[in-house]
Amino acid sequence: MEITFLLIVEIIGTLAFAISGIRLAAVKRFDWFGAYIVGLVTAIGGGTIRDLFLSTTPFWMLNYWYLVVTAIALGLVIIFKRYLVRLDHTVFIFDTIGLALFVVIGMQKSIDFGFPMWVAIIMGTITGAFGGVLRDILINEEPLIFRKEVYATACIAGGLVYWLIAYCNGSTVVQQVACATIIIVVRVLSVVYNWSLPVMGNDSKKKN
Repeated sequence: MEITFLLIVEIIGTLAFAISGIRLAAVKRFDWFGAYIVGLVTAIGGGTIRDLFLSTTPFWMLNYWYLVVTAIALGLVIIFKRYLVRLDHTVFIFDTIGLALFVVIGMQKSIDFGFPMWVAIIMGTITGAFGGVLRDILINEEPLIFRKEVYATACIAGGLVYWLIAYCNGSTVVQQVACATIIIVVRVLSVVYNWSLPVMGNDSKKKN
């Protein structure tokens, strides 16, 4: 059951991240191929970096369906372009879902490879956040993770909840669901209540 659940999580996460990337590429008026590449990089970028750190073959090289799911995401954006491109909150929705689910995937894979939980939290954060970093670089935007918006912090919060439930001997599925839920809740609350981390200020400007 756990394997099936994780597979479903991975498919949904891939689709969500791909849609978020393709939607932004559409706003930038990329052609279909360019939009597909942006969506694919968004979906597989963080996991690729994670797998390189784990010294294993990048996951998408072992199964073609990541390419297929990204193609499906492209088709959905093309068909529903009027709704997905014009609505600003759609990127936030799909990006947040992808972020939460990919953190779960990254953590579980790191644990399966025998790494301690603190490493799993880092790898989960990389899996969730760095596809978006590569996406933003490709579309010439400042990466979201480096802005004052709560992003990577939400990943860490979810990872800590995963760790706490594991420490209390909770089931793997409960750990994964709780981790994803916390990330989504923190991201939503940070937008609703305008939460942010302190920004590195320029003291010289204040003096002037």
